[in-house]
Amino acid sequence: MKYIAFSLPTGIGAQIGGYAGDIGYIVREYSKYFKVVVNPNAVNGGILSAINQNMLYVEGYNFDEFLCGRVKLKEVESQNKTGVLFDREIPENVLNVHINTINALRVVQGLDIMEPKYTKEPVGVSFSINNNISSGTILNPDTLLEGAKELLNSGAQAIALVCYFGCDADSEDYSNGTGIDPIGGVEAVISHLVSKELKVPCAHAPAFCDIEISNKTENPKVASECISSTYLPCVIQGLQHAPLISKNEGIDVRDIECLVVPNGALGSKAVLGALENNIKVCAVNNPSKLNIGCSKLKSSDILCFDTYQSCLEYLKEG
Repeated sequence: MKYIAFSLPTGIGAQIGGYAGDIGYIVREYSKYFKVVVNPNAVNGGILSAINQNMLYVEGYNFDEFLCGRVKLKEVESQNKTGVLFDREIPENVLNVHINTINALRVVQGLDIMEPKYTKEPVGVSFSINNNISSGTILNPDTLLEGAKELLNSGAQAIALVCYFGCDADSEDYSNGTGIDPIGGVEAVISHLVSKELKVPCAHAPAFCDIEISNKTENPKVASECISSTYLPCVIQGLQHAPLISKNEGIDVRDIECLVVPNGALGSKAVLGALENNIKVCAVNNPSKLNIGCSKLKSSDILCFDTYQSCLEYLKEG
């Protein structure tokens, strides 16, 4: 089976995929015909996940590194031993929901999840939307790295990160399916830090003070978040079979047939890396808050498509 890469960048307000797993069904359709290297944002849906065995779940930083040719992806034959790192600041009642989630995943799906560890100090997350892009900072990155290293030293092969986001992450526009995910940018900061420093498969799940699920009918694009008290299930399910990051073993960028991305998000490291390595980029009409399109790059290796379905039909014929 051939390999392709499919990217939906976090926090750019993409019309399809900028919410809560709302592009997952499209990625699943592609995975019927290809093995798909995919970033977590494209398949994560709170308590639900679009992940399957034909997808390689790769955190955004290492996704970029892979397409730039700097790392390889070593597929795993069995489950990764997954560690969970909790932010020390998470309140006990919220933490208990996450512990129950871990135990449920062990019992119902038989997932190999280690006993969790806790940061020694609060991580200190803040987030905002600047220039129509979700962004943010973490006050104490060292405590996050220290906890992640402890998990690796205890045998973890992949790490789920859970930081505390407090009570004020609501966005009416986002909930209505028209705005930008307010926490997507800082989630990328958190996971990029651990990926870059430790070269380990990882992904982030936010923890909020409000663990009540909505009793209102919400926009379908965010419905999976509205039925979730925790976002940990999709992250752990993705990490169970995530490829390991390697310098020497596994598939590399030359094994990739093409990279599929929204047509306004062509300025990313992944896109530039793919073009540099002579990988075709399929730019699909999917409006976002970014506007770096084909005309600005002027590359013959960029193909434009009106829909994800027409892109898939083209790739199947190839």
